[in-house]
Amino acid sequence: MPKSSDGRVEMVRVLRTARRSAVKARTQAANQLRGVLVTAPEAMRHRLRALSTKELVAAAARFRPGDDPQDVETATRFALRSVARRYQYLSEEIACLDAQLSRLVAQTAPELTSLPGVGTDHAATLLVVAGDNPERLGSEASFASLCGVSPVEASSGKVVRHRLNRGGNRDANRALHLICVVRMRVEERTRAYVVRRTQEGKSRREIMRCLKRYVAREAYRVLISCGARSSPTGPKDETHIAAGSSAA
Repeated sequence: MPKSSDGRVEMVRVLRTARRSAVKARTQAANQLRGVLVTAPEAMRHRLRALSTKELVAAAARFRPGDDPQDVETATRFALRSVARRYQYLSEEIACLDAQLSRLVAQTAPELTSLPGVGTDHAATLLVVAGDNPERLGSEASFASLCGVSPVEASSGKVVRHRLNRGGNRDANRALHLICVVRMRVEERTRAYVVRRTQEGKSRREIMRCLKRYVAREAYRVLISCGARSSPTGPKDETHIAAGSSAA
């Protein structure tokens, strides 16, 4: 069954596409601003090169070179102002898109962002992967496989182990990875789980694989309960990834 693409999740997807493009363009503008500064006249370069990107943008946007540059320094100021104002416009565009995405994610799956380590961006990524009809996936194992976090057999002889899955949706895999990184740093139960599995001889990669699988299971339950269409009214799933599980 394909994604229905007729609800709020599809709205999230198209807004994320626009945001990704704007972020890429803003990064290019910041790089270009530094590039122009490298070849700027010495006095200007000496005055501006120590500034952070934010400070450089603010300073360059205030330049008043006039409308008819007559020398290299004036033309450089004109170019820096043009790129700096482009950067500012793109920042405003990104902020506007972020506001829309936050609203839609909150309306679609507020329980998802209430999970530890799950921000608006990660929640939007998982929503888009599941689609407007997450029930099409059939089971949480299917969702885990779609996200590339299903365990892959890597046993040899008497050694029984699994490795990270290199398949699946890499955007969703990245979101799950970052969620795990946050939990390993700030969530006490996850940190205790990491210590326990380390003492059992598991490597960091193997522990991360298990954690990503647990987070995928947790996210799937929330996505199904929310229906990924409108603000849910059902009970929240507050299960923590490190509560009593042993292996993914």
